[in-house]
Amino acid sequence: MTDFYDSGLAPFASDPLHSHGRIILEQPAPTRNDFQRDRDRIVHSSAFRRLVYKTQVFLNHEGDLFRTRLTHSLEVAQLARSMARGLALHEDLVEAIALAHDLGHTPFGHAGQDALNQCMLEHGGFEHNLQSLRVVDFLEERYALFDGLNLTFETREGILKHCGLAQARELQAREPGGVGARFIDRTQPSLEAQLCNLADEIAYNAHDIDDGVRSGLLSIEQLRESVPWFEHYCRKTLALYPSIQGRRWLFETIRLMLSEQVYDVMETTRAALAPLELHSASDVRACPHALVTFSVPMQEASSALKQFLSANLYRHPRVLHTTEQAKEIIKDLFLAYLHTPSEMPESFRGRHDRERSVADYIAGMTDRFAAKEHQRLSGWSALQQGADLPLDHQPGLGLGRARGDKELLSGLQPNHPLSPSNPTSNPRANPPPHPSGEPPFGEPT
Repeated sequence: MTDFYDSGLAPFASDPLHSHGRIILEQPAPTRNDFQRDRDRIVHSSAFRRLVYKTQVFLNHEGDLFRTRLTHSLEVAQLARSMARGLALHEDLVEAIALAHDLGHTPFGHAGQDALNQCMLEHGGFEHNLQSLRVVDFLEERYALFDGLNLTFETREGILKHCGLAQARELQAREPGGVGARFIDRTQPSLEAQLCNLADEIAYNAHDIDDGVRSGLLSIEQLRESVPWFEHYCRKTLALYPSIQGRRWLFETIRLMLSEQVYDVMETTRAALAPLELHSASDVRACPHALVTFSVPMQEASSALKQFLSANLYRHPRVLHTTEQAKEIIKDLFLAYLHTPSEMPESFRGRHDRERSVADYIAGMTDRFAAKEHQRLSGWSALQQGADLPLDHQPGLGLGRARGDKELLSGLQPNHPLSPSNPTSNPRANPPPHPSGEPPFGEPT
C-alpha cells in the first residue's frame, strides 16, 4: 500500500470516474473532472463570497485581521489538500468539501446559529451543516436547468458532517440512498470527507489561538501556564530560535503545532489503512468506524486545547457580550420577517413554508447586512449602541418579547417601519427601494 502514497491515487480514494453522480445528470466537462467542477461552482457561488463578511469568533466590525468564515475555509482547504496529497486521496474533492463546508453558516457565527435554531425549534430546527446542503442543493440560483449547484454525491456527502436521525430520514425520503443514508445505516463517509472533518478542527484550534492573542483576550503566558501542549511547542520553538520573541514566537509555535498534527493524522491514518483490504471508496464506507483520525495522545492534546479555548476565549465576557447582542439581532429579524414577509425579497416571501423561508433568508446574510437590516427595521444600531454598556446588559429592540407574538407589531412606535399605525411607511404599500434598484451588499440573493 505504501506505493500509493508516492504515485497517483490510492484505490480506496474517491475517483471522479466512479462518482455516484449528480442529482441532475449533466454532460462531463471537457477539461475538468467532476470534483474540479464542484470546486469551481462553489468558488463562483454567491454564498461563498458572503463568507468574507461572516463571523468566525470575532464579529466582522471588530478588526480587519481576524479570521472570517472565508479565511477559515481557505485554511481548512490548504490543510486538507496537504494531507490528501500525502495519503494519495483526491485533492480536488477535499478542496471542494473544505470550501463549501460553512456555506450555510449564519451571520455572527455560532451565536447566530444558536439564535436561529431557537427560533426554529417548532419548525424543524436549524443546523448549519444541513443549511450548507440546502445552499448547494436548492438556494443558489445561478443555472438554467436546476436550483442549487448540482454537486456530486461525494462533495455533498462531505458537506453534511452532522445530521440528526429525523433529518436523515427526511433526506432519505427525498433522495433514497443519498447523503442521509449513512446516518441511518451508521456507515462512514469517504476518506476525503473524514479528512476535511479533522482539517476543520486543526484549522480552528490554531487560528483561534492567533486571533485570541491578537485580540488581547488571551496571552502567550496564559496559554503556556494552562495548556501543556502549547508550552511544549513554545519550548521547542525557543530551542530552535533562542532569540525569538513576540508575534514571531507565537507564529512559529503555531506552525509547529500545525505540522505535528498534520504528520500525526497522516501516520495514524496510514497505520489504520495498512491491515485492511480496501479496494474502493465503497469499501471505506462499509467500515464500522472512521479511519482518518488523530493518535490517542494527539486527540487528548487537541481536546484539552479546545476546552481551554471554550472557557477562556469563546466564553470570555467581551465575546459573550457581543454574541448576546448578535443573538438578539437574529431573533428580532426572525420575528419581523415572520410577521411582515414583504420586508424580504420576493423569492423568499412567496414560499409556502414561511418559517423556513425566513430562516433561509437570515442564514444567508452577512454580519453587516444583518446589522443594517436590524437598524433599518428598529431605528437603532444594536451592536454599536451596546458597546459601552455593562457586560450584564441584555440588548434588544424593546419589542416586548415577554408578550405574545400577536402583540409584537402593536408594541412598536408609530413611526416604526413595521408599525401598523404608520400608513406612510407601510412596507407592504411602499417597500424601501434598494440603491440603483439592486439589493444591498450582503443580501442573500
